[in-house]
Amino acid sequence: MSATPSHTEIVASMRIIITGGAGFLGARLARRLLELGSLTDSRGRSRAIDKLLLVDVVAAQGLCDPRVLHLTGDLADRRFVEQAISTDTDTVFHLAAAVSGEAEADFDLGMRVNLDATRALLDRCRLLSAPPKFVFASSLAVFGGLLPDPVPDDAPLNPQASYGVQKAIGEYLVYDMTRKGFVDGRSLRLPTVTVRPGKPNRAASSFASGIVREPLAGIDANCPVAATTRMWVTAPRTVIDNLLVGHEAPASAFGLTRSINVPGISVSVGEMVAALRRVAGDKVADRVQWNFDPAIDRIVSTWPANFAPKLGTALGMQADHDFDSIVHAYIADDMPKT
Repeated sequence: MSATPSHTEIVASMRIIITGGAGFLGARLARRLLELGSLTDSRGRSRAIDKLLLVDVVAAQGLCDPRVLHLTGDLADRRFVEQAISTDTDTVFHLAAAVSGEAEADFDLGMRVNLDATRALLDRCRLLSAPPKFVFASSLAVFGGLLPDPVPDDAPLNPQASYGVQKAIGEYLVYDMTRKGFVDGRSLRLPTVTVRPGKPNRAASSFASGIVREPLAGIDANCPVAATTRMWVTAPRTVIDNLLVGHEAPASAFGLTRSINVPGISVSVGEMVAALRRVAGDKVADRVQWNFDPAIDRIVSTWPANFAPKLGTALGMQADHDFDSIVHAYIADDMPKT
């Protein structure tokens, strides 16, 4: 897959903002953008990346490049958003979010981070002299209830938890403000991203990383759902490539939608552990402990686990080959080296 701009002539410099820039995906996206050096703007012109602003509640670490700037604060504070999105902003990658389990446990927090901040960012973008590209990290959690198998691109949104509701509202805002010409928006419904390095977070899907990451580190891992539970997943390196494909796609490719079901693979939790066993052996895989948690299962079971992502595939997005390759990718890219 190629995520590089299609235009070879670079006409001017470009200012890009990544919200959630200190997070794992935000920092990884930042490194990839610095490697690429340029992207296309909303007019289809190739632009050299001159400024890359990483916005989060804490400063990103380990990105020492003169093009990188850091800004910390609350994205639901419109005065802070005005400071972050200056008049020369060309692209916003909006990755910041309160994760699924967190948004379900604290309704007000989820609404503030997942909805109010998205609205504040879009409202600020409305005031710019030229509409910026706005890439919104949505989620498969916007779907739920009775759905066909596989889920088509045009399936109705019917989220069954607060996180999915907040993401669905964000998608509608992105679409409407694109229709009005305020932004050049595209909402990418990401699969569960695994394997994430570092410590577990409060996402309901956090165990999908933990059951690989912890056993490989010699630590027992808890799996709170049944082995038969299926999930729609992607590797970090793959989702970064697909975020860039979504950004680079011309506006004409979207038709009457600005929402994309990003490709992934459908795999059961038992198959994830079996892949870990093939890659790392019995001793490692046997560190997975099965302890059912009804609160986690209640959220995860509402997410569809099999999609038919025609638009994303047509744009050039790709899925991982299998879960074995996802485990290998974690070992190669993110597993701490002893």
